[in-house]
Amino acid sequence: MNEDAQIEYILNTKKVIAVVGCSKNAGKPAHDVPAVMQSKGYKIIPINPTADEILGEKCYPSLLDLPFELKKEIGIIDIFRPSEEVGQIVAQVIKLKHETGQNYVIWAQLGIRDDVAAGVAKAEGLEMIQDRCIKIEYNKLSL
Repeated sequence: MNEDAQIEYILNTKKVIAVVGCSKNAGKPAHDVPAVMQSKGYKIIPINPTADEILGEKCYPSLLDLPFELKKEIGIIDIFRPSEEVGQIVAQVIKLKHETGQNYVIWAQLGIRDDVAAGVAKAEGLEMIQDRCIKIEYNKLSL
């Protein structure tokens, strides 16, 4: 499956997105992109240690702080953090996978890339999309 077909499959089947680095500030991509995905019917779970609520959803300090049932609902973990933080986020996703048995899709937003972390994720059986905007990809597919 090529990457475009893979992305189409992901966006058609994974409807719950945990957004690491979700911003409280409208006008920032880390706020506006999840808002658009929410408006398209995706459930957004904001991850931000400095907020209680974003986009009308309860906010959690980290992926590991999510309640177990919520961890099991997630399909996509969307990263809006600098590339140098991707490795530690991937490590958290691997912990979640071992805890829940879920195969998450890790999605690093446009401009965010860590090929070493992507290799680690792949070795754990996790899919990882890098350096692509989930909103742009969604709009290209006309879902």
